This record gives sequence, C-alpha cells and structure tokens, in this order.
Amino acid sequence: MPFVHIRVAGPRLAPEQVEKLQREATALMAGIMRKKEELTSVLVEQAEISGWAIGGAAVPVAAHLDVKVTEGTNTEEEMARFVRAANDLLKSVLGSQLPVATYVVVHEIPSTAWGYDGLTQEARKVAAAGG
Repeated sequence: MPFVHIRVAGPRLAPEQVEKLQREATALMAGIMRKKEELTSVLVEQAEISGWAIGGAAVPVAAHLDVKVTEGTNTEEEMARFVRAANDLLKSVLGSQLPVATYVVVHEIPSTAWGYDGLTQEARKVAAAGG
C-alpha cells in the first residue's frame, strides 16, 4: 500500500504530464518495489517556484518525490533501483534543467503505524497468516 507524493515547481504541468507522472510512478512501484498497482496512491502537487531554492538560490524548475512503504518489504537494491528510475522519470517530464539536488526518498514505515480501509498493515499480515 504505497503512497507516492511528487512535488514539482516551475512551469505549470500540462494534464498529460501529471498523468504520466501518476501512471509511471505507479508502474515503478509495481515493477521495482513489488507493490500492488490497485493499492498505489500517487499525488502530484504543484508548488510555487518562488518558494523553492537550492543552495540558497532560486531555481527555474524543481521536484521532490517521497514514497511511503511498509518497513522491511523491499531490499536495499530495490530501493536504489527505484531512486534511479524515479529520478529518470522526473527528468523525462521536467527536462534537463532539473537540478542535481532533486531528491527521491523512500520512507519505510512500521507495519503497525499505517494501513488502509481501517486496518494496519500488521493486522493484514496477522489475518493472512490465519491469526
């Protein structure tokens, strides 16, 4: 049950660009991180570029991608592959002016600390094991 939050700033994204970010971020979560597409949520949020600086200086375009997954469900290699692929996705949509300091962050959340449809991930795990 991953949650992907993509923040971008700079020129306003066209609806097709937002859809590409949503579609391809979902595909990366399924293909690299082994998450169910039907449970993957993606929020693309546009921020004002005037509020974003890197190294104390204004930038023409910027992005940040955060992902939340259940702790222990991915290997270090999967997370490293995801960081590379997500960065490539951001560059493909936002262009070559995207700063080097464009962060992709994978947050591992304990299974007892989050869930969906009223159940934690831990409760789902216990129920699946017959407990």
